[in-house]
Amino acid sequence: MRAELKMRRRNIALTVAYDGTNYAGFQRQNPPNVAVQNVLEERLAKIFGESIELSASGRTDAGVHALGQVVNFFTDGRIEIEKIPYAASGALPPDIVVKNAWEADKNFSALHSAQSKIYIYKIQRGNILNPFMARYSWHIRADLDVELMRAALNLIIGTYDFSAFKAASSTNMNPVRTIYAAEIFHDEEILTIKIHASGFLYHMARNIVAAIVEVGRRRLTLEKFWQIFESKDRKNFPATAPAHGLYLYKVFY
Repeated sequence: MRAELKMRRRNIALTVAYDGTNYAGFQRQNPPNVAVQNVLEERLAKIFGESIELSASGRTDAGVHALGQVVNFFTDGRIEIEKIPYAASGALPPDIVVKNAWEADKNFSALHSAQSKIYIYKIQRGNILNPFMARYSWHIRADLDVELMRAALNLIIGTYDFSAFKAASSTNMNPVRTIYAAEIFHDEEILTIKIHASGFLYHMARNIVAAIVEVGRRRLTLEKFWQIFESKDRKNFPATAPAHGLYLYKVFY
């Protein structure tokens, strides 16, 4: 964020939900690509009467959704804080929603102040695809052993080097993260994986899901899962799970 923008009077934070299907991820893109950030900045600029530059808790990839993305921006606009979600609802397309807004401390940054995040991933089970979940879950016809999947998740709760789950194209950031909790909930159709961690490497959540699905399919034993995890080698795990099953659920500050 440009330094001159931080001189503005107010620091506004928003919780944003979006359907990522039609966007090239969250982070601002050049035309003809359109990202969620492009739309938010353009429409918020009309509401506040000045250029807007957002900082977000993190990027989400093309097709990934959010229920609790957090952004902040500096403004001299005078609109009352409680009116911002309603004004945004009239300016934004229906697949992007401002859930709430608050006045943040001048030192608050949606990116740098974040302490931990929760991602969820939805898997649709069964032979027949539910068309209403096609854009929001990974359809798997094979039977999945949920207890084995839970056992695999339990193995990686704690503080570890998660290099085996980072994207092959990741930069040289510190691969050590802490997973505080990892759970699986399910009904007859939808299986939801919920992971709460101090932070996530690029593609980490989707790569964890892909690996535990292989465990659930009984193609990967728990022993082999742990061996590959300890090897810190991404090439030994399966391909990344599809983006459209992933949601940024909540950010903690």
